[in-house]
Amino acid sequence: MRITSALVDPALLDLPWSVPLEDWPADHLVALPQGISRHIVRFVKLNETVYALKETRERIAEKEYDLLRALERIDFPAVEAVAIVTDRQDEAGEPLESVLITRHLQFSLPYRALFSHVLRPETMNRLLDALAALIVRMHLTGFSWGDCSLSNTLFRRDAGAFAAYLVDAETGNLYPKLSEGQRSEDIEILRLNIYGECLDLQAAELLHESIDPETVVDDIVARYDRLWHEVTYEQEVPRDARHDIERRIRRLNDLGFDVAEVAVSTVDSGYRVRPKVVDAGYHTRRLIRLTGLDAEENQARQLLNDLDTYRAESDLIDEQQAAHRWLTEVFEPVVRAVPANLRRKLEPQEIFSQIIQHKWLLSERAGRDVGMAPAVQSYLTDVLAHKPDEQAVLGLEVSALEDANS
Repeated sequence: MRITSALVDPALLDLPWSVPLEDWPADHLVALPQGISRHIVRFVKLNETVYALKETRERIAEKEYDLLRALERIDFPAVEAVAIVTDRQDEAGEPLESVLITRHLQFSLPYRALFSHVLRPETMNRLLDALAALIVRMHLTGFSWGDCSLSNTLFRRDAGAFAAYLVDAETGNLYPKLSEGQRSEDIEILRLNIYGECLDLQAAELLHESIDPETVVDDIVARYDRLWHEVTYEQEVPRDARHDIERRIRRLNDLGFDVAEVAVSTVDSGYRVRPKVVDAGYHTRRLIRLTGLDAEENQARQLLNDLDTYRAESDLIDEQQAAHRWLTEVFEPVVRAVPANLRRKLEPQEIFSQIIQHKWLLSERAGRDVGMAPAVQSYLTDVLAHKPDEQAVLGLEVSALEDANS
C-alpha cells in the first residue's frame, strides 16, 4: 500500500490496511454519530486524534483530497484532508479500494444527528442560519458543492449560534466564479437532498412531528436568498447620504464578511454602490491579528466586544497594547480558572463567550455589575459542570447535547 500525505501520523501505518474497512475489528474503531453515506466510513482514534476514513475509488479519493486541501488554503470551513491510502491489497493479493483520511472536527456533529431528535424552534433557526451562511460563503468562493445534505454538513457551537462545515467534497468543483446557473443548480440539489433526508427521518419516526420537510427546505432557501441579496445587491445612494455607503460596509462586516473594494458609479439620483465581498471571517481575522486566538466568527465578535470594552475602560489608545493586556489580564486568567476535569467540556473560546453572557445575566438579575470572578465561579459550578463532554467520543447521546445547546 502507499500513503500520500503532507504530514502523516506514523500511527496510521499500524492500521489493518489489508482488511476492507467494513471488516475492521472493533478495537481499532470509535463510535461517532454520522450521516448516511454511499461509501463505507469508519472513525479511528490515534494519539488522542480522531480520524475519519472513507473507502472509495482512487480517482475520487485524489480529487476530494486535492479539493479539501485547496479549501484549507483559502480558509474555508471544511474538514481537513490528512492522507490518501492507495494500492491496498488483501491477504490473498486482491486489490482493495483506496481510503481518504480526514481529521474529525472536534466538538462537531452531523446536521442529521440533531434533526433525528426533538429540535426547539430557536435551535432550528440557528442551525438553518449557519447552513445558509455556509452555502453563501461557498458560492462567493466559487465552490459548487453538488451534494449538500444533512449528512455531509457538520455543525459546532459558535457563541450561542452554530457554525457549519463541509464534510464531503467528492462531488464539488472550485471555479474562479460561479455562474447563476451553477449557483441555482447547487441550491436545487440542496433542496432535493435535504427534503429527501427529512422524509427518510420522518418515515423512520425519527423526525419530530412539528417539523415539516417542505417547510424546512423552503426556509433554508429563503434564508440563503436573503443573505445572498444582502451580500451582493447593488444599492442606490442619494447624493446627500454618502454615509450610507459606510453603513452598508459596516452591516456586511457585522454579518462576518470582508469588503475588498467598493464600485461606485454615478446615476441621476446619486450613486450606485456595489461592494466586492471577498470572504467571510472578518471578526475571526481581526481577533487573530490582535491576540493570536483562533475562534469561530460569533465567538470572535463577542471576544472583540469584550476587548473593546476593556480598552475603553482602561483608557488605552493603542489597540495592540490593549489587546495584549486583555489577553494576559482577562482572557487567560479565566481559561486557567477552569478545572482540569471540566476543560474537555467546551473549547476555551466558547467557555469565555458563555461566561460573558452568564456575567451579563447575573448582573441584570442583581441590578449591578457582579464582576468577572464571581461570574466565572458561578458559571463553572452552575453551568459548565452539568454540560456533556463534547470533546470526548460522543457515541450516540445526541439528545443531551441538543438540550445543552438551547
